[in-house]
Amino acid sequence: MARWGKCDFKELKNLEKRLGQLDKADLDQFCRQMANDLAGRLLRKVIKRTVPGQIPPYATEEAKSKYWSGYTSGNLRDNWSVLPIEKRGNDYIITVINNAQYASYVEYGHRQTPGRYVPALGLRLKKSWVPGRYMLTISTQELQQQAPKLIEQKLYQFLRPIFENG
Repeated sequence: MARWGKCDFKELKNLEKRLGQLDKADLDQFCRQMANDLAGRLLRKVIKRTVPGQIPPYATEEAKSKYWSGYTSGNLRDNWSVLPIEKRGNDYIITVINNAQYASYVEYGHRQTPGRYVPALGLRLKKSWVPGRYMLTISTQELQQQAPKLIEQKLYQFLRPIFENG
């Protein structure tokens, strides 16, 4: 019968002891902190991607003076916010919302009736569909691609003291 050699398990016992120091509260706190970091990154991306409103350049002068006087832009951009991080089972849920009533129409697009007169523009509508801007959708996809690397870096920093010899 072949001989396997000698093995010293002291280091493995030492590692087991250090891993025992890591309790669930620390891990939960790390996960919540990481989720908050990802939520902040997502919020920055979506705000950056949201185009502020502007007075349509093709609106007639009469419409501009009647409907657009005193207009301030940025309502859609200013209404983005993140709800508190939620834990469901082993998942941490990040919820980004926009309270502007028309946010979903800008995000996903909307129908309109061609030929309808819009007084605020002083023109008739020409297209039946206005395409969406997908500000949140694109930002979410970008973050999902970047998240594994970000999480790996933070997890390495979090676990580094446990795996260092000491």
